Amino acid sequence: MAFTMDKFRIDGKVALVTGAIYGIGFEIASALSEAGAKIVFNSLNQESVDQALQSYQEAGIEAKGYVFDVTDEQAVQAAVAQIKEEVGPIDILVNNAGIIKRVPMVEMSAEDFRQVVDVDLNGPFIVSKAVIPDMIQNGGGKIINICSMMSELGRETVSAYAAAKGGLKMLTKNIASEYGEYNIQCNGIGPGYIATPQTAPLREKQADGSRHPFDQFIIGKTPAARWGNPEDLAGSAVFLASEASNFVNGHILYVDGGILAYIGKQP
Repeated sequence: MAFTMDKFRIDGKVALVTGAIYGIGFEIASALSEAGAKIVFNSLNQESVDQALQSYQEAGIEAKGYVFDVTDEQAVQAAVAQIKEEVGPIDILVNNAGIIKRVPMVEMSAEDFRQVVDVDLNGPFIVSKAVIPDMIQNGGGKIINICSMMSELGRETVSAYAAAKGGLKMLTKNIASEYGEYNIQCNGIGPGYIATPQTAPLREKQADGSRHPFDQFIIGKTPAARWGNPEDLAGSAVFLASEASNFVNGHILYVDGGILAYIGKQP
């Protein structure tokens, strides 16, 4: 069959984007909606769900929000069943929900380490496990795990995050290996440094007009010489959610402006 641009359409597909209340998750959900998907998202409390619903409404996007914790297997199973009844079985899952705690390893408690791994690695396992049976029954599906450059690289103060995101990379490959025969594609997106409200303080100009030291560091390490924007992730998400990627499986697509390809400038 000849290729057509319709392969990038996901009209009528139900897409669950976990934690898509702002930032990267919201942008990915918006892109999937533009490509035709029905958007479902979650958060930990009703207040944040309501705030996000207002943001979706202002953006002209019809979305449904649910309150559940991705680390609570029973709650996830119940929510997936509710989504199936109210919206439809989940065709596309984007495991976006995540946390980071920046603490030097020797100062980090085992409890905090476990919490990061629980949200960033166990969460995607639990939610993927909940949606895969319906994907098998319905003849296929798409799972997109939001990985990180820390799936490949280490850095000071992010031992738990790097361990979790490295594990998520391998979970991605294993889901692809285990369920590819059922026409389920599981891939990852590894964002680079993205300009969001959360990173805004790192990009503020200093009193003398110079760049923030971390901003200088990122610009110097990125061949594109800029931070990414959330919308830079949109095309990758639509591709991996659509039939255009039906023979792409177990792949991590790094959207990082070239950081992982670059050794850096000589001092």
